[in-house]
Amino acid sequence: MTSLFGSRLTVINVGIEGFAAAVSDVGADVIHLDWRPPAGGDGTVARVNAMLLGDRRVDAANQRAMAAFLAVDPVVVGVRKASTVISGLGTHEHRLLHAGPPIAVAEMCGPMIGALIGAVLFEGWAETPETAEALLRTGAVNVDACHHHQAVGPMAGVISPSMPVWVVEDSHSGRTTFSNLNEGLGKVLRFGAHGPEVLARLAWMRDELGPALHRALRALDSGLPLTPIMAQALHMGDELHNRNGAATGQLLKQLAPALVRHAESSDAAARVIEFMAGNDHFFLNLSMAAAKLRLDAGSNFEGSALVTAMARNGVRFGIRLSGTGDTWFEAAARRVDGLYFPGYGPDDAAADLGDSAITETAGLGGFAMAAAPAITQFVGGTAAAAVANTRRMEAICVTRNEVFSIPIIDFASPPVGIDARLVLDSSVLPIINTGIAHRLAGVGQIGAGITSAPEMCFVAAIAGLAMRMGHDGTGPIIAAPGPVST
Repeated sequence: MTSLFGSRLTVINVGIEGFAAAVSDVGADVIHLDWRPPAGGDGTVARVNAMLLGDRRVDAANQRAMAAFLAVDPVVVGVRKASTVISGLGTHEHRLLHAGPPIAVAEMCGPMIGALIGAVLFEGWAETPETAEALLRTGAVNVDACHHHQAVGPMAGVISPSMPVWVVEDSHSGRTTFSNLNEGLGKVLRFGAHGPEVLARLAWMRDELGPALHRALRALDSGLPLTPIMAQALHMGDELHNRNGAATGQLLKQLAPALVRHAESSDAAARVIEFMAGNDHFFLNLSMAAAKLRLDAGSNFEGSALVTAMARNGVRFGIRLSGTGDTWFEAAARRVDGLYFPGYGPDDAAADLGDSAITETAGLGGFAMAAAPAITQFVGGTAAAAVANTRRMEAICVTRNEVFSIPIIDFASPPVGIDARLVLDSSVLPIINTGIAHRLAGVGQIGAGITSAPEMCFVAAIAGLAMRMGHDGTGPIIAAPGPVST
């Protein structure tokens, strides 16, 4: 096939990829542009979003929020019993925290309800799983989102009053965030398991692991700064969400001398060190708490379109914006596209679950995937795709976090600061590296993969922000600023 000018015909195809294949079949060269209408095709929201893109008040608020985010210096200062440091989680309050936006017990997925049952048993509020479930379903035990209490937890994310939690503090402001301790892989509470071995491990973490870590941290002059560990880990192949082996090794390197010196016995020190060394994900919960600390600092800036939380409860995916405070904007949680362990497949999987997407919200995880090309062996794809994913996130971010750098992209800093306006304008959705939980309680992790935040969360968030900013879709549209430069 030739054009009128005698050369081979080249066709630019926009949108539906099937058209490109049809044109290619008849002998033409095809350039396919992956384009979708902005704002999910909602013309009113697209117009409102264009107005927000041209609103310099939003740009200024974004700059203030990002300045607060980047100024945070996260330091882990201790490991304490949750009831002593997390508001609303006292020992006399029968309340449990969970991952994701708030959800009623009756709506919860299998791993979430299983983990809550385990926590009720661990606290001694019930003697059998059946009695524990009844307490949850009748409201005798209250539940709330971790994010409402300055906390985060991976997968089901359940935190109960007696559990030890990391205490991460901003060295400048004294602001704190919390996360539970990582149990490792296999049958663990965060995947809904609650058998005797799970409860025994939780008791050991409460009675020996937590106190040992706290003594070691208190022996340090001013706690343990997390940014240097995270920066080094990005140079060593971690992306600090699904791959944390280097960060865990660096943490153990920093704490091992104090763990030994201040241990109750050499055997106790050996048990703690062996547990940490055998759990490559041990640092994940610290990465999450550090990310939340930064994002909380960037919250509640009137007019800002920056995303300050992305979280999933296995049923719904929710986001928050700095300029809309504590309001959640939700859509159905997606399935994760990934690699499954032998014997499992998509029909076995729960929908996207956990608070760990706080790492992506803070410019880590999928946004720093270029730092961890080997992760593609675990979540699928290629090393080149890992780099491409980081580059693609530049389209929706307002700046870079220059305290971090990634060797494979010439030591460029990862993009950070998701602007909800740019997400809708570009139809580029935030990418997330994550584990895949079985849909039934207690089976555990059955794979890992990649997913993205649902577009409808951003449609709802932009509508909410526009209402607060006084945009009704009828004003003039002003030229919009661009995303972070490459």
